[in-house]
Amino acid sequence: MTPRHPLAPGRAGTASAALALVLASAAAGSPVSAAGGEGGDVPQGTVVYRTTAQFTTAGRARDLLLHPDSKKLYVGSDDLPETAEVNESGLHVLEPADGTVRSTVSQAPGPTGTLGRRAVRQLVAPLPGDGAVFVYPLRGIGTAKDGDAAAAGAWVPGGPVTDAAPGPTPSTVLVAQGSVLSEVDIATATVKRSLTLEGGERFAYDRTRGTVWFTDPGNRRTHRVDVTTFQVTASIELPPVGDGFAGFTEVDPETGAVWVGLDTSVVVHDASGKRLGTVKGGGGADTPRAAGFDAGTHEAFVVWQDTGDTSEPGSDGDGALTVHHTRDLTEAARPAVLPGNHAQSGGAAVAVQPGGATVFVSDPAAGRITRLERATSPRIVSGPEDRTVTAGAEVSLTAQAQGTPPPTVAWQVSTDAGRTWQAVPGATSATYTFRAAAADNGLRHRAEFANDAGVSRTVPATLTVTAADTTTGGGGTPPTPGGTASPTGGTAGGAGGSADTVGGAGSAAGSTVGSAGGSAGGASGATVGGTGSIAPTGGALASTGTAVAFLAGGALVLTTAGWVLVRRTRPRRTG
Repeated sequence: MTPRHPLAPGRAGTASAALALVLASAAAGSPVSAAGGEGGDVPQGTVVYRTTAQFTTAGRARDLLLHPDSKKLYVGSDDLPETAEVNESGLHVLEPADGTVRSTVSQAPGPTGTLGRRAVRQLVAPLPGDGAVFVYPLRGIGTAKDGDAAAAGAWVPGGPVTDAAPGPTPSTVLVAQGSVLSEVDIATATVKRSLTLEGGERFAYDRTRGTVWFTDPGNRRTHRVDVTTFQVTASIELPPVGDGFAGFTEVDPETGAVWVGLDTSVVVHDASGKRLGTVKGGGGADTPRAAGFDAGTHEAFVVWQDTGDTSEPGSDGDGALTVHHTRDLTEAARPAVLPGNHAQSGGAAVAVQPGGATVFVSDPAAGRITRLERATSPRIVSGPEDRTVTAGAEVSLTAQAQGTPPPTVAWQVSTDAGRTWQAVPGATSATYTFRAAAADNGLRHRAEFANDAGVSRTVPATLTVTAADTTTGGGGTPPTPGGTASPTGGTAGGAGGSADTVGGAGSAAGSTVGSAGGSAGGASGATVGGTGSIAPTGGALASTGTAVAFLAGGALVLTTAGWVLVRRTRPRRTG
């Protein structure tokens, strides 16, 4: 806090004026903050996801899983054809922070039990503590964890596995083989029960409600299957417009709503099958290929891919990540562009860190994984207020803002009533302190906060600078400095100018006169008093002590013995 400076004698005409000057000085040291402000490139508090890293250490990534216990990033991958000297197929275990490969499990049993290099197309579920259950071509169900030399696995009888999900028990998984839905034992791949539907090949399992949603895009419907009875309990019609392309079917674990990526939109129904709405994204031409949910933020994360065919209208080669509130489907963050993410080499996948602070998106065409982190543009909490100070006073302006990551601050000044702004060199702290000059009158100041999500600025504060009081008396002739009171009274101060006297606190013996104020001798002199010291036998009445009331022909001085009239005589004229 700026220290308060003592009030020096000046031209204050009355005691009220002197008090106003004291209050102005105090205001300079104790600023009052004001909230508000405005966003710069984006509104205050705007949420964005920005790319912070890209990993190219796991081949052509086809699926992603953040293990809830070990916190490791599991990646199921195919081989990249452009890297002929290396085969990247397998299950990769990465450090989520920087993509460092902890291990790769590349070997898994074939249909006869022979180990061989296997691609991993889908990650089904985490294993307790560490590891994952996964699907590998064409019908393999495998398990492995970080550091394993080879995966355990078995082959499901029947056709190729087109989709999979955790089963109703820890030892089983649900698999789709085209339109056939089955519950399969993980260790042996034995089919425990199955159901054949009209069509489709993708589904989602709502473990909380014991429901499977099996999508048939060709017939534009999704079927609700009760897992206990393994029977269809309802069929929900999907929008008739489109060519029947289905990007994904996912269930929000929190609400039970089913999200179906269909053509160039996502259709959402609640747990009972009632239509909630439709989500658009990716500029209207991209196709939705993956979705993830976060219960903490109540948000859904949807990955959109460009078709990769530039001859199609709207194709630009770029994908997008969009984030939506699961309760009302509104946008929860600005769309993040995913450059070059297209569907020519397979569908993208997404993994969301609990809390939604970090999201991982795969890009099979580029052979990379993009790490995106949540950022929030600065929101102004407090800012500077208009100020009135005297020239020479020290001024402190303060401002605060919240944002993720924490925003930096830079103070700016305008000399043309806010039309243009310039940065104040070196003013990069929450508090900006300077000494006001007369030339600063009318300047406007504001703080600009910035981070990776945007820029926000405080409401400008206007500085009014008044002239400093430098005289020691009022009127035309400066007053003579006050005298010194002796133990028996003392000598009064000299004559003043034309202003009133403002009384201060004097000696113990002279307090009555000092508190009463009075008129100056000769003319009406002006002295702005400070605080005198109390002496045992009288005290001092000086320019920093009590102003003494002067009479026209002399002065009354209060002594310890009583009142004494001191007469000033004039010399007689001669001649």
